[in-house]
Amino acid sequence: MAIESVIPIRVRYYETDGQNRVHHAQYLNYFERGRVELLRDMGHSYRDFEASGFMLVVAEMNIQYHAAAEFDDLLSLRTAVDYTGRVRIKHSYELTRPGDDKAELIVTARTTIACIGANGKLTALPDYMRP
Repeated sequence: MAIESVIPIRVRYYETDGQNRVHHAQYLNYFERGRVELLRDMGHSYRDFEASGFMLVVAEMNIQYHAAAEFDDLLSLRTAVDYTGRVRIKHSYELTRPGDDKAELIVTARTTIACIGANGKLTALPDYMRP
């Protein structure tokens, strides 16, 4: 069973640089939004997850920039779970700009996210996060 979520993202002015393009670091925020919404689509909120004494931290990130996104673009972010282990989740991301014939690929990325407890040490993911 594929676990994925697709959300729209409208590029806001403050997310752009002097050339009116999305600043490269802003994509990290988009990916975080994608992960939060993916968890919500699975029936859980990140707020409740943290209230249970868990946190998710980025252990590794790999990003490939393919094209520039600009102010006011309406983009589509697909976030997918590629692997779930005892304490880690691997996600992939695909950010596109819809077009008349086909979507233009803007950014692809992969992350490894680790689960930690209130003590800051690795801990097992809750069962509902390990399908």
